[in-house]
Amino acid sequence: MESQKALKENIRRQWTSFKEKMPDIGRAYQELPEEVYKNGALSAKTKRLMAIAVAVASGCKGCILYQTDHALNLGSSSEEILEACAVAISLGGTMAAAETTRVVQYLEEMGKL
Repeated sequence: MESQKALKENIRRQWTSFKEKMPDIGRAYQELPEEVYKNGALSAKTKRLMAIAVAVASGCKGCILYQTDHALNLGSSSEEILEACAVAISLGGTMAAAETTRVVQYLEEMGKL
């Protein structure tokens, strides 16, 4: 499996390129996550863990890596992140289990496991 850190960096570069070519779309898109992931009835950390479960269950590579990063930055432990993955596996079966390996590899690359 390729380096998850390298994959995340490539996604970041390509997204930056898209936003440079489509700045109005980039700005409009950015407003939604800023609103959604702020503290409210649920903490920002809880929302990011929820997003990991959804990303793993849906198989979105970029979402998996970025949501994992956001969760770590908000103080989530590796154990909390892996439990979010377990929820995804309970709903998404084999495909979510396979995507969970991406989370495990990324956490290993980050020195968190």
